[in-house]
Amino acid sequence: MSEKLNKLRAPQKLIENRVGFTGEGAEVAIYDTYEAASRVRLDADELLFCGMISGRKIMHHPDDAADAPGTVFLPHESFVLAPGEAVEIDFPDASRKNPTTCLTVEISREKVTQVSERLVDSLGMTEVAEQWQFGNPVLHTHHNSETQRLLNRLIKLFMENHPDRDLLIDLNVSELIVRLLRHKTRDFLLTWCSRDPEANALIAALDWINSTLSQPLDITRLCRHAGMSRSRLYVEFKEKIGCSPVELQQQLRLKRAAERIRSGEAITAVAYDLGFKSPSHFCRRFKAFFGCVATEYKERSGS
Repeated sequence: MSEKLNKLRAPQKLIENRVGFTGEGAEVAIYDTYEAASRVRLDADELLFCGMISGRKIMHHPDDAADAPGTVFLPHESFVLAPGEAVEIDFPDASRKNPTTCLTVEISREKVTQVSERLVDSLGMTEVAEQWQFGNPVLHTHHNSETQRLLNRLIKLFMENHPDRDLLIDLNVSELIVRLLRHKTRDFLLTWCSRDPEANALIAALDWINSTLSQPLDITRLCRHAGMSRSRLYVEFKEKIGCSPVELQQQLRLKRAAERIRSGEAITAVAYDLGFKSPSHFCRRFKAFFGCVATEYKERSGS
């Protein structure tokens, strides 16, 4: 980040030191924590997107049992907090030398509604649209490189006095909402697979991919299983999922691998079991997706 931003981030407090930038309909803030702390409450008045920059957090919902372990939150991961909801956060590793840093974007309800209505119209999926509202307290997802570039642009825009600053911020916030809604839809569709794997052709295709992650993806068999032509399959994936079937399989493999590594399984065994050619191939893919090698990810997650 820029030298100007680093100066602004000079700590005024050790826990959740905040630097904020306000724009029309949205606000960006950077939070740095410089000492270990537990059960620090974070409330959302509006939709709140949080992207992890460095360190490790453990998130708890206030309704969770007192002895619940919480959810580990690492760099290259994001969560979305619904308006009116709250989480409590532990900072187990924060220190002056290695602060835990998170970036947030608070977005007005009106803006979210405006963009979601346009996206629903473009996809024409009324049966899914009802599930798009951020009714669940927390949406926890992978923080991909495109989202990180978008957040970097927003930080820069909020700080500079560009003549078109408000318009550019508005466009970038709209893009962020679209990405969040796309992720929300994908997660909903994948959950739907487990409940009704034959609900429609796309659900059948997703269920096939999700249940055969360790095998090479045979597009011909996938099309036959889903009852779609190859061209229709790719159109459906591009419009509804935002990537190709092979790209989705790769992402799901890596997410499944991360879950198993967190649970303490051996990295090499996980790599081979999920169909990667070699541990080195797996490590390259894992680092590109999560921003760190698998051994570091395992250490960060406390496994």
